[in-house]
Amino acid sequence: MQIQVGIITVSDRASKGLYDDLGGPALKQAAEGYGWKVLADALVPDEKRDIQRAIREHIARGCSLVLTTGGTGVALRDVTPEAVREISIRELPGFGEAMRMESLKSTKNAILSRNLAAVVDKALVICLPGKPNGALECLSFVVGAIPHCIQVLQEVPTSC
Repeated sequence: MQIQVGIITVSDRASKGLYDDLGGPALKQAAEGYGWKVLADALVPDEKRDIQRAIREHIARGCSLVLTTGGTGVALRDVTPEAVREISIRELPGFGEAMRMESLKSTKNAILSRNLAAVVDKALVICLPGKPNGALECLSFVVGAIPHCIQVLQEVPTSC
């Protein structure tokens, strides 16, 4: 089963052109390295409605996996988890727990991360850190569970 991916960078400054988006391109390269097909990408400001609209647009284009980068910290403008929770049908706490546990081995600040995964319609949405290295690392911690999760969400028969 080919995983169709959408990538969303959430950043006020990058969306205004104040600096280059490095997270989105890094995730695209990683996704393609996993053998997935990137169908869409977007760069949006830290606004719930913009984040939600981008997620819905990616899902409407056929993405079964949406990766976001940015907006998962503790700053007042970091609203990605709240935006995703508002449109999700269920949260998958194990993803965020695994990302934080593994990240704590590298940095004590991982405890501040609000990474998460949730189901929106029949798609898996994973919220990753804004720093490219952090996003790639966190994705690598959970990549093994993604294909099975998407198969179940897409109602593809599985062995369990």
